[in-house]
Formats: sequence, C-alpha cells, structure tokens
Amino acid sequence: MNRIFLIALLLLGFSCFAFAQSADDVPPQADTVKIHSAKMNRPITTVVIMPEQYFDPDLQEEQFPVVYLLHGASGSYRDWPTKANLDAVATDYGLIIVCPDGQDSWYVDSPVDPRMQYETFISRELVEYIDSHYRTFDEPRFRAITGLSMGGHGALWNAWRHPDVFGACGAMSGGVDITQFPDRWQIDKRLGKYAGNETRWREHSVVSLVPTLKNKQQQIIIDDGVDDVFYKVNCQLHDALLERHIDHDFTIRPGNHSWSYWLNSLDYHMLFFSKAFAAE
Repeated sequence: MNRIFLIALLLLGFSCFAFAQSADDVPPQADTVKIHSAKMNRPITTVVIMPEQYFDPDLQEEQFPVVYLLHGASGSYRDWPTKANLDAVATDYGLIIVCPDGQDSWYVDSPVDPRMQYETFISRELVEYIDSHYRTFDEPRFRAITGLSMGGHGALWNAWRHPDVFGACGAMSGGVDITQFPDRWQIDKRLGKYAGNETRWREHSVVSLVPTLKNKQQQIIIDDGVDDVFYKVNCQLHDALLERHIDHDFTIRPGNHSWSYWLNSLDYHMLFFSKAFAAE
C-alpha cells in the first residue's frame, strides 16, 4: 500500500511539474504582461526579457536599450521566448527584449478591422508602456525592432513609418511585398480582398516606403535564405534601397523559412543592434 501511494505521489508530482513547465514556458528573467491598447480597446499579451545586469544591486540606476522582436504569421508572443535562449541573448548584449503578441495583424493599422490596429500599438502604445515601466533609454537611437516573416514586414513597416521612435530595424525572411501574395496568410482579412483594393495593398507593403527613407536616418539589417519563400521580394527590396542610396546591411545565406534559419539570424541582428547602440 505504501509503495502504491509513493508511486502515485511521484506520478502526481511529475504531472504537476510538466503542467507548470508548459503553462507559460517563458524565460525566468521575463515578465509576461497584458498591455492595454486604447486603440483596439483590449489587452495585448507581451513578454519582456531583462538581462541579468538589470537585477544587479550595483546597477539599479542603469538604463538599457530595447530590441522589439516580432513573431511571424500564425505565431504568438511565446514563439521567440520558447524557441530562442533570450535570457542569454539579453544578458550577453546588455539589453531588454520585448516580444508582443501580434496575432495575424501584419503589424499594420487595418483599415477594415478595428481590432487589428497594430501599428499604433507597436509604435506608440507598446513603446510608451515599456519606457514607463522599465529602465530604458527614452531615445530612438536606443530602440531597435526586428522580426521574422510577417514580423520582418512589421518591423520595417513600423520603423520606416516612425523613425522618431526606432533608430535601428531589421527583417529576417521578411514578407516585404505583400502584393505578390494576395491569397496567403490572412492578409485579405486586414486589408480586404486584393482584387479591387490593389492600391491599398501597395500602400501597406514595406517596399512602397523606400522612397520616403533618408540615408543614415536609421541602421538597417535585412537577410534571407536562398530557399525562402520571400527570397525574391527581399532581393527586390535590396535593389530598391541601392537605387535610392540607402545604406543597409543585406545578407543572403543558405536556408529556408524555418526556425533553424531564424535562430542563426538572430545572432547577426543582435550584434548589429548592439553596435548601433554603442555608436556615437
């Protein structure tokens, strides 16, 4: 009887442990917060990862730069924190990483769905919350934004439309020209069907913003894998930036649309941003 009772306890303990691990699964140096969006009239779940230095008693007056890290379509705020060791990344580079839940918004203010006003959330409401609740530098040159796939589009979209907010930006396998994918990834739910709304789709594509850019206004890093679905549109964006003489880092590497590629890419982006933060 005692043996059976002991086995039952061990099994119960294991199941509780497994549930506790899977219930959140975010890094221990992280806050999971619900940030109210006045524009959307609802809370948006966001993970904020702090470096070990943030908790050092000798550094309680220290401020930290911030990297906003966006997930892709069909993803969530949990993607980056559970796939990458963001604790170590934040500590290695001495910065705060913010992972908001972007749903399938494409990180724009949808003209057809009032519950998907993500440009306002990312570029104003989220940044204001982070700066008011954490020890950050309240300056564009200490803010960067990047992401994968849909998040790459969202990062460049928000950065290029708000250079007064983000001083550096990037995209990994970014869907930077949505007009070439009219039937994919629920974009039509944010902008309406492509047929009949071609101008709206063009105006909400990252590539359309290139003529508005000023050289050296922001630090820009873009990369993609040669077997990626967005390889062609990223090369086209690169050519458009070259034509406008906009300085940027552009890298093509072996790889496809996968986490193995993005986890490798993250290292390059963080190194790029850390140098941007340290620049005079």
